[in-house]
Amino acid sequence: MNTFDRHLLREWLQILGLVLAATCGLLVVQVLYDDFRSLRELGARGWVLWRYLGVTMPSFLAVVLPLALLISLLYALGKLHRANELTAMRAAGVGFLRLTAPIWAVGTLCCGLSWWLNTTIVPWSVEQSRSLRDELQFHHDAASLPTDRIGAAYSVAFDNQRARRLWFFNRYSRFTHRAYGVTVSELDARRHELTRLIATEAWYDAARHGWVFKEGRELTFDPATGELLGSKPFAERFAGNYDEDPQLMLLIDRRPIDLSQHELRDLIGYLEAEHSPKAVPYSVRYFSLMADALGPLIVIAIAIPFAVTGVRVNPAVGVSKSIGLFFLYYVLANFAASLATKQLVDPATAAWLPNIGMAGLALWFFARLR
Repeated sequence: MNTFDRHLLREWLQILGLVLAATCGLLVVQVLYDDFRSLRELGARGWVLWRYLGVTMPSFLAVVLPLALLISLLYALGKLHRANELTAMRAAGVGFLRLTAPIWAVGTLCCGLSWWLNTTIVPWSVEQSRSLRDELQFHHDAASLPTDRIGAAYSVAFDNQRARRLWFFNRYSRFTHRAYGVTVSELDARRHELTRLIATEAWYDAARHGWVFKEGRELTFDPATGELLGSKPFAERFAGNYDEDPQLMLLIDRRPIDLSQHELRDLIGYLEAEHSPKAVPYSVRYFSLMADALGPLIVIAIAIPFAVTGVRVNPAVGVSKSIGLFFLYYVLANFAASLATKQLVDPATAAWLPNIGMAGLALWFFARLR
């Protein structure tokens, strides 16, 4: 590293730190605005509120990082451009690639950081913040509801086409981890019902890797006519061949943005096996998290020519430019998602299209660079 490299990094990283601190502060305000009242109503006090903020904030870091890189680069490079420092270095025979080498090196490190955040920290943050909120909800409901209705999800349906089983729960309590009003139908290859288990309660026994049904009845049917052939009551029955995960059942119809990468992967595996069109938005979200790892380099490729060309205006103009670029990215992301929903492109392509579009914009800026 030469003197200019150290000078460039010092100017840039100072602004980057300030922008990261400012955006994280704004996110804290947003989280408090969205969740503070509801958390207080659930009984959260003092340390619990700070703990919720602590586990929620990391889920925003992967989103904040590209924005902070863009704003800080536009500001820092614009400042050097106005002071004619970049012009002086270019007049001395130093090319843009060498001038910006420290920025590209930091950008490569940020790509690794973004990948680590999306694959490790963000999933942990999403799951922990949801778990903490559920825990508060359980304690709040315990004062007024019976145990089996605490944290209850109602009318849960799950179609396991691979195993030819169709499930339905009147309700499932995330507090007791038990289902109530359970019906499980076993089907043949033509989707005709063979047997039906009806139980008052059922739960997944992780130690024995199967489901336990309590106080129920087993019905058998003629698959050709649908005629009831037999009815046999039972006090308790263990089904070792039933391996459905109750947590996966509860993920159905949740918004893709509310799920961690691990949950997205599990849900996509199930939906694709069922050939369900619901898999598309989850797949787009999953591949987008992977594609976002290259975001820092694309942001740098846009910011460099964007900052060092044109008239020397106030650095605040860089902020407005960055807002416009992220709005463009948002439009491209929604357009790509709609193409995937209409099955015009596959989800992986749709996830990469916004990055491809922004990379093309960066190449156009570089082509105009003198």
